[in-house]
Amino acid sequence: MKSLEQKHLALIEEAERRGQVSTDNLRACFELLALAGTIDKDCAARLAPYHLSEGKFVLLFLLHGQADGLSPFELAERAGVTRATITGLLDGLERDQFIKRCPSLEDRRKVAVLLTPHGEACARDLFNAHTQWISALFAGFSADERKTLNGFLSRIRNNLVEAAS
Repeated sequence: MKSLEQKHLALIEEAERRGQVSTDNLRACFELLALAGTIDKDCAARLAPYHLSEGKFVLLFLLHGQADGLSPFELAERAGVTRATITGLLDGLERDQFIKRCPSLEDRRKVAVLLTPHGEACARDLFNAHTQWISALFAGFSADERKTLNGFLSRIRNNLVEAAS
């Protein structure tokens, strides 16, 4: 597996040529980006046979176990997406028979989104497979190593926030 993209290698080479910046931090950042990209691609490949994107997958999880369903507004809030985005995601899930929209008996303007039996089975099976896959990414890490990694990632996130201020 190729570690860094050509564009990142080119930036590192240019920084070395200019002698202006330690390339160790550049390389670490680009390694982190490459890893995140690889995880995203693997996740997408695992969901593709089910006709699911990560966004649709999240909605299945949110709906799983919700006997009365959730409104599109609640789903958008919980998933952290806009109402326009939620509409597109729900349209795709409904088209592929993962969900159904049911009008409220009390208020016809309200809609509850419910998983179909197919959606319920898929959410259950994918949840198990997905959590096992994520766990496998950290195979061999001790609890202390995971805690240290989380600390490093938090420090990077904090540095990013401070730089934006």
